[in-house]
Amino acid sequence: MHKIFGVKENVRYLDRKGAYLIPIVGEQVGVIQTPKGYFFLGGGLDENETDEVCIERECMEEAGYEALVQKQVCSAEMYEKNPIMGYFHPIQTYYLGKLIEQKQKPVEDDHILVWINYSELKGKMYLKIQNWALDQCWESKE
Repeated sequence: MHKIFGVKENVRYLDRKGAYLIPIVGEQVGVIQTPKGYFFLGGGLDENETDEVCIERECMEEAGYEALVQKQVCSAEMYEKNPIMGYFHPIQTYYLGKLIEQKQKPVEDDHILVWINYSELKGKMYLKIQNWALDQCWESKE
């Protein structure tokens, strides 16, 4: 399933492809808490990087964990005017998976891995498209 948020205007957008892991254990979802809010583990793809390699790298950087990508669930993109980046077009793909083992301390000091009950997290992700993706992943977790 793929969903588009926002309306594309006739301007040049900064496209940014990203891949994200949504680990679910019981009723809890693993997310990264930053001073801005909650985000999925993952981020923008580096040049010639696959989604899986991006997720593995980002999970190590953000949480210090080795990750296992299991199943692609959905994708979304958004057209927005970002106060810092200007016209921004994130294109994100979301995967169910697991955090296997912590191998190191997170590289990013202001990123903290937290486990939150889905019912408490629902609607509270920083990005609107990630709120939608959370619901899609929750529904397909079985």
